[in-house]
Amino acid sequence: MSKKDKNKEVEEPQVEDTTTATAEAEEQSTEEQLQEQLAAEKDKFMRLFAEFENYKRRTNKERLELFKTASEGVMLAMLPVLDDFERALTHIEEDKEAEELRKGVLLIYNKLLNTLEQKGLSKIEVNQGDTFNADDHEAVTQIPAPSDDLKGKIIDVVEHGYKLGDKVIRFPKVVIGQ
Repeated sequence: MSKKDKNKEVEEPQVEDTTTATAEAEEQSTEEQLQEQLAAEKDKFMRLFAEFENYKRRTNKERLELFKTASEGVMLAMLPVLDDFERALTHIEEDKEAEELRKGVLLIYNKLLNTLEQKGLSKIEVNQGDTFNADDHEAVTQIPAPSDDLKGKIIDVVEHGYKLGDKVIRFPKVVIGQ
């Protein structure tokens, strides 16, 4: 055997080792690619699942809000009727001869008010002398205050305010002192 033959023998196994190493590298890269694809798909699935959970939570919340305020239109339509009852009671109290009429109107007013309160309507309490807050009250007009301690305070309540659950559906209309 000559030196060339020995070199050929030595070279041939090296070539086989290189091809085996290349094949293993390709296998590893294929395996790594599959692992990366799997991780990407898992991440995509988790994001989609989280998005769906957020969607379910949001729609349930919107549904509950809708049920709570579904009767808002009816309540808004009934508020002028309540105001008319209050005005009628105020005028009937001045007439001493209409005591029986006052009792009947008061009975109907209380029944209507109780029914609406059972459906979630509540009156916003505002009294004369309370401090005016533009976030909570609607100022109809300003008049000169009868005394210095009533400046910037509520002098009169023109219309009562109402809430449906936690939502204000009509702010109280007030007259404030200047």
